Amino acid sequence: MKRHSDRSSQMNFAQRFRYSNLAQMYTKYREIFRKRLKKKEEGTVDRHFGAAAREIENLRKQKQAAEPVRDLPQAWTITISCEEPDHEKKKVEALYAAFRHAKEQAGEDTAKLTREAFQQFVRQKTNDLKSQQSAH
Repeated sequence: MKRHSDRSSQMNFAQRFRYSNLAQMYTKYREIFRKRLKKKEEGTVDRHFGAAAREIENLRKQKQAAEPVRDLPQAWTITISCEEPDHEKKKVEALYAAFRHAKEQAGEDTAKLTREAFQQFVRQKTNDLKSQQSAH
């Protein structure tokens, strides 16, 4: 760099422009290298967040694989066909009992759940479905 800078008077405009750009790039990269080396010597190297996130995710996967599989509650599937909920009380009561039992197994509070409110809910949903089917 020093040898070519001494010849700047012999260079034409394009050569001086190109040399100037190269000198600036060299200075910039030298400064970057100096800063990185300083951080490395001080022990304060910046970590790339993407790499850190991947490492954390891999640790989570390893931890989950090491944990024993917990017993999950079985899923309940109940199907009823009910055109008139007010006239088919046994079906609605069976659905209510299954719903209440599932909520209890899930650890949810069932104190506020009443048969009358559930009956009203089923009646409303039945009317909604009927109106949707007649609209189609």
